[in-house]
Amino acid sequence: MSLINIEKMFDLLAIKPKITEPKDSPELLISRGEIEFEQVSFYYNEKRQILKHVSFKLSAGQTLAVVGASGAGKSTLVKLLFRFYDPSQGCIRIDGQDISRVSQHSLRSHIGIVPQDTVLFNDSILENIRYGRVDASDQEVMQAIEMAHLSEFIRQLPEGVETVVGERGLKLSGGEKQRVAIARTILKQPPILVFDEATSSLDSHSEQSILKAINELAKNTTSLVIAHRLSTVIHADQILVLQQGEIVEQGNHFNLLTQQGHYARLWQAQQDSAKNTKPNDSIEPVAK
Repeated sequence: MSLINIEKMFDLLAIKPKITEPKDSPELLISRGEIEFEQVSFYYNEKRQILKHVSFKLSAGQTLAVVGASGAGKSTLVKLLFRFYDPSQGCIRIDGQDISRVSQHSLRSHIGIVPQDTVLFNDSILENIRYGRVDASDQEVMQAIEMAHLSEFIRQLPEGVETVVGERGLKLSGGEKQRVAIARTILKQPPILVFDEATSSLDSHSEQSILKAINELAKNTTSLVIAHRLSTVIHADQILVLQQGEIVEQGNHFNLLTQQGHYARLWQAQQDSAKNTKPNDSIEPVAK
């Protein structure tokens, strides 16, 4: 390692994180899993707000979907919930507890996420899944594999669960990597689930099978779903439509369609696009 690289390393180590927690912060205590955003605004630069006075409550055991065009602020909600950033204004609570006042470790340990791009390590499938809970036994990992519908795929591999996935999982398809992410989350057993565009990069065939695993994972948990394809969230208990950082519509799928507003237009555009590009494909929606 050169002297210049060492100097850069020390410069990085000297950077103080912007997100801090009070000394002796209490742990987040989950009794129900209710999430509340109260008048939350966020910006990197005051001249360009990402979120503007966003308020909603996600009741325990329900599914809330957030939809909208790219750049509307959907994924920023996830970053704020994990406390990668703090709101510029407003408050986020879980079971009535301000998440800025609890320990970051306890907050993140109660939330499981299935992201759009799953990060895998150059290790076996077994150890990649065990990353969801590092103290899990082999039997618990195998149970998670079964629940994530990975078993059949793994049985076809010469080395089974000991198969090394390659750097960033290059030996696995997009759908297979998503199943690993789901198995990780199953192993973690969190009371709160986040699906951040979890199927947006998959073809419709892969998406259908992944949605079946997601449906099982989301049972009896509080779920926040960030989605681009509206067909995957039509059975969500509540849908928020974001536009330029603001909630412009709110309701369930059928209520929003009757309003003939932003959601209805987006739905119709996606239906027309599906008919024109893949007339024989059908996508199974997320159901509780």
